[in-house]
Order: sequence, then C-alpha cells, then structure tokens
Amino acid sequence: MLTPEQIEALTQGRHGDPFAVLGPHPGSAGNMLVRAFLPGASAVQAVAQGKSWPLWLRHADGVFEGPFAAAGPYQLRVRWHDGTESLQEDPYRFGPVLGEMDVWLLAEGSHLRPYEILGATPREFEGVAGTSFAVWAPNASRVSLVGDFNFWDGRRHPMRLRRECGVWDLFLPGVHAGARYKFELLDREGRLLPQKADPYARQAELRPATASVVASMPAVVPPSAARQAANALDAPMSIYEVHLASWRRKPEEGERWLNWDELADALVPYASEMGFTHLELLPVSEHPFDGSWGYQTLGLFAPTARFGEPSGLQRFIARAHAAGIGVLLDWVPAHFPTDAHGLARFDGTHLYEYADPREGFHNDWNTLIYNFSRTEVRNFLVGNALYWLERYDIDGLRVDAVASMLYRDYSRKAGQWIPNVHGGRENLEAIAFLKRTNEIIGGERPQAVTLAEESTAFPAVSRPTYAGGLGFHYKWNMGWMHDTLQYISRDPIHRPYHHGELTFGLIYAFTENFVLPISHDEVVHGKGSMLERMPGDRWQQFANLRAYYGFMWGHPGKKLLFMGCEFAQGREWSHERSLDWHLLGQAEHAGVQRLVRDLNHLYRAHPALYTQDFSAAGFEWIDHDDARRSLLSFVRKGADGSLMLVVSNFAPVVHQGLRLGVPRAGRWQERLNTDSAFYGGSNVGTPLGLACSEAVHSHGREHSVVLTVPPLATVFLEWID
Repeated sequence: MLTPEQIEALTQGRHGDPFAVLGPHPGSAGNMLVRAFLPGASAVQAVAQGKSWPLWLRHADGVFEGPFAAAGPYQLRVRWHDGTESLQEDPYRFGPVLGEMDVWLLAEGSHLRPYEILGATPREFEGVAGTSFAVWAPNASRVSLVGDFNFWDGRRHPMRLRRECGVWDLFLPGVHAGARYKFELLDREGRLLPQKADPYARQAELRPATASVVASMPAVVPPSAARQAANALDAPMSIYEVHLASWRRKPEEGERWLNWDELADALVPYASEMGFTHLELLPVSEHPFDGSWGYQTLGLFAPTARFGEPSGLQRFIARAHAAGIGVLLDWVPAHFPTDAHGLARFDGTHLYEYADPREGFHNDWNTLIYNFSRTEVRNFLVGNALYWLERYDIDGLRVDAVASMLYRDYSRKAGQWIPNVHGGRENLEAIAFLKRTNEIIGGERPQAVTLAEESTAFPAVSRPTYAGGLGFHYKWNMGWMHDTLQYISRDPIHRPYHHGELTFGLIYAFTENFVLPISHDEVVHGKGSMLERMPGDRWQQFANLRAYYGFMWGHPGKKLLFMGCEFAQGREWSHERSLDWHLLGQAEHAGVQRLVRDLNHLYRAHPALYTQDFSAAGFEWIDHDDARRSLLSFVRKGADGSLMLVVSNFAPVVHQGLRLGVPRAGRWQERLNTDSAFYGGSNVGTPLGLACSEAVHSHGREHSVVLTVPPLATVFLEWID
C-alpha cells in the first residue's frame, strides 16, 4: 500500500521516482497491484482479457490502487467527474524508453546521434502507438511532461530517471505528431523551474508561443556523389546569402512571409537563373526574436515555424538540389539566448552553459556560451550538425562567430576572462570541439562542407586537423572584405594613396581556403547599402559597384553575396521588410543584376577562375604597382592550362593604348566588360573586344597586348589561342 508520504508527493507533483509507485507492482498472494494517479477521475478499473478489476480511491485528488489478477498488459477504464468515460493505456506499465546500449553511449558521451533517442519520437512501443520522450536533466529532482494531452498539469506525467546518464524518459500512449509539449522540472532543492522547451524538439510553435511540437524523425538522405563534386575545393562556388523572412514577402496578404513551397517556387529558380551555385540561409532553426535574424536560436533541431512545417524545408532543399543548387545553413554553436523556456539553467544548474560569467556570458550579444568542456554539450552540438547534414541533406554549415569561440578574452577587458590551463587566451575546449565536429562530418558525411566566419589571424582554420588545423573546408576572408570595401568607398582622387588595400589580400590569399564575403553584416547598422558606400554621382556609384564586383569575381577565392546586393539595393537592409524589387524597373539596377548574373555564368564556365583558387599556381600578377592610375592586372590560371586576364581600373578615366605583358602569346578575347552598355556603362573597350599579342617586352614578359580600359571598370579577357 502507498504510504501517506508517497501519496502526498504524487498529488503535489514532487515524486521523483514515479515508476516505483505507479503502474503494476507485486501484491499479496501472487497477484499484481496496480496504482494510478488520475486527477479528475471518480472511478478507475484495470481491464485485461475481457475482465476488469476496480481500483480503490486512496486520495480525493485521484490516487487509485487495487489488485489485478491477470498476466500481461492492461488498460484503464476511467470515469471522470463530468460523467464521461475513457479506455486508455497506462504509461506506467511500459518499460524504459532507452535501451541499455543507448544509456551506456550517452553516459560515456560517445553517441554521435543523440537526437535519435532524446526528444520526442512518435513510435509503436510494446505494440501500442504513442510517443517516447527523453530529456537530459541530471540535476533535476523531478521532471514531468506537460502538454495538450494532460492539461499542462505537471502532476500527471512525471518521468523515469536513468541515473547512469542523467536522462529522464517516458512513453505516452496515444500522443502523436502535432501534439504540443514542454518539460516541467523541479531543481535539486525541489523548486519549480520555468517550463522548458525540448532541446531536441524537431518542431516548435510559431513565436511568441514557445512550446515544442511532436514531429516524426526525417529519414536519412542517401549520400550523393554529385553533391560531393559540387562542394569540392576545385569546384565553382558562388553563394547567394539569404534572410528568408525579408527576401520577398506577400504585400497583398499583409506582407506575410513566403512559406517553404513558395520559396522553392520563387527563390530556387531565381538563384539558378542568376547563376549562383549555392544558397546560404541565415539561421532557420527556431528562434524567439525576429530581430536576431536567427542568430539567437533556441531550437537547434527545429526548422522555424515562420515558413511552415519541417517537411516544407525538406521539399525546398530537394527542389534546390534538383536545380543543381546547394544549400548551406548558418549554424550557431557559439552562443544561445537567456530566454527562460530555453537552455539557460535548464535543470536549475548551468547545464549547457559555463557557470562563471567570465566564461559563460557574451557581453556583445547578452547571450550564454556553451560549456565546450562538457561531453554531453559537445555531443548535443555535434549531433545537431549531423542531423542537418544527414536528415535534411544540407550541403554544409557556415559556422557563426568562430572567433568568439576560439578566444577566452574575446570582447573582454583585462580581469574579465579566465585563462586556460596553460595561462593562455585560447579556449582549448572550443578548439577541440571544432576539430572534432569537422572530423566527424568528414567521416560521416564527406560530401558536406563547413565554412568558418573567423575574423582573426588564427592559423590553419581551413587546414586538416591531421596537419594541425581546425579542419574547416573554407574560411571567410574578413580582412579582404574590410580592406577592399574601405578602398572602394574612397573618392577616386584619394585611391592612389591606398592602393595596398586592394593588393594586400594577395599576400596571404593562399594561406587558407578563402570565401570572399559581402554578407548581411556589410549592409546593416548604419553602414548603408553597397550602392550607398560608393562615391561620386549616380553614374559613378553604379560604375564603382560594377567594377568592384568584377574585381571580386576575378580575385582568387569563392564568392558570397548577400541578397539585394545583386541588383544594387538602394537602402540599407532591414529584416522587417522585403527587398526593394521595384528598383529593377530602373535601368541602372537591372544592369547590375545582369552583370552579377553574367559574372556567375562566366565564373562557372571558365576553370581558370576557380579550379586553383587556393594555390599560388592559379594566380599571377601582371601589374600590382600602378597606384598612380589606380590600375590592377593579373592572370588567373586553370588546372587545365586555361588563362583569364583580369584588368581593373578604379579611376574615372579611360586608359587608351594600355600595354600589358601577358604570360602567353596569342589572341586574348574579351569575355566580360563591366562598362558595357548592357550593364549601364559607357561602352568603352578594346576594339572588337580582341587583343592580339605582340613580341614587345612589357612587365617582365616577352609578349604584350594593347588594351583600351574603360573608366571605373573591370575587364576579363580569355586566352583563346
């Protein structure tokens, strides 16, 4: 019989070991004793094999117990206070959700895919349909499920603790996909905590609601040799970075967001027609605050409800791949927000975050920092990476704010940070985590790539871990972005004195596998749009922008351009509104869009522009020293022996009869001129777009060509024979 203390713990929702008292237990004379806690019930029977056994009411709040003479499973027939009856399964008659091997792997921290056993999974268990729930909360004294299925009453469904690994589990019969739920926890002192969303939830409510939603597990998408080839270091990569909520909206429907299928219908063909090879989506995992653009995420496993159900994202990615476009996700393992329903002090302790704010709090973003020294936290994050790559067929992860992870003193003053065990500033645990993540991705999903947003001179970010690197495939070249944007924003009269801002990037261009990023960060927070950065009158602004894009596409490194930049968005980007697509009705904006399209197609069609992006063998200066005339010229070389001459003129004057040395005699055919009238330029260029070399020594070479170089323009000439 239940003791008064046990009954009180049940009715007050404080019992931390419900399976010790609820469900079937040995009784007297070889019979079983069944106990149930059903608040709101007036009578309960245990039913099996066509027979029923009444249970006695032990407490007015709904505690029942009584003998049960049948063997095997049973159900509960319940009469409620309102007179209705129901026949239901007893969740406390089912065995543990986690198998012994699962418990062992979780306990030792070696489970690569913990999302397969944690969270909420619709399934059939012991012949009954329902959902199994499991959550890691080792320091809680009681964890209960609350949701649509139990009136959000934390007394009704307390969970079982698997002490070996600190995971609480429970199978709830009759709960299916679409049910909303949270976890209700008491800390180790028995204090009630804010209800928590499931860290492993595969679906979530649309903000401002915060509940998790039961959803089926996406199937593993088989590996693809085609995607592996498309993501290779010697393949062309031109990335269109997109914030889905503001790319385009439905003005006729109150400026609502497009859903996944509408985005597939509009964004995928647009990116394809524009010649981009990849889409990079700002974080689409669930996040509570629109203004964070997704970078303060709380539902790492749940595609945001802003654009529909998770299956919509699967269809979107499949549509992109069918069009030959890869999909990269912004991934944020660097920090997470402090919202009460999230990971912060999850079980009443600093479970996911470092406890000391000198390690665990980001001053810049008012967010928390994952405790990278904790095995379970590392597995949570590594498992999340594999989840997106294997279950959603994502091509790669752009890892946000890597610099903030690498250094313990990141954005901290003296005395506000804790040195590592050697007294240094590097976060050794975060470095080990990044290496392990990249190694596991390389082993488990070799077609996928990782890209680091890393703004410091930390060495070997994009070198293999076996060679002492962090193991990323690519690194954003933040230095190149900063220097060249600073240069192009200057009045041309001052540019001769800052020529090194254009050429400095080539000193270190082959130390990493660089992506050249013109990202969302360059068109917000008062920086203005790319067009607004350009000096001069309106014609010169557009010409400068076109010349800069030409230089960028000719420069070694993969390309990344934020949405709107491809048609010279006139005003600074805002996450609260659509891009200004109406500007394409103006010739200058349409001209820039045509230029970016043609740059992408030129880039993809000519191996000289991409196959040796990360090798000095793929680049040769012709003249980097003509600061007086703001001229640059270089040759890109393909692994197949192809050559492309790139000439950039950042002065508003025409250079007639410009002689340039070339590495190979023959004809050099103009393939693209950013000053073409087709793009809104003045249509100046070398006659017939063809330059034939002469045996005239120039720039240290035996042969040279004579060109007419237009003002504020970049010209591409291919060696053809």
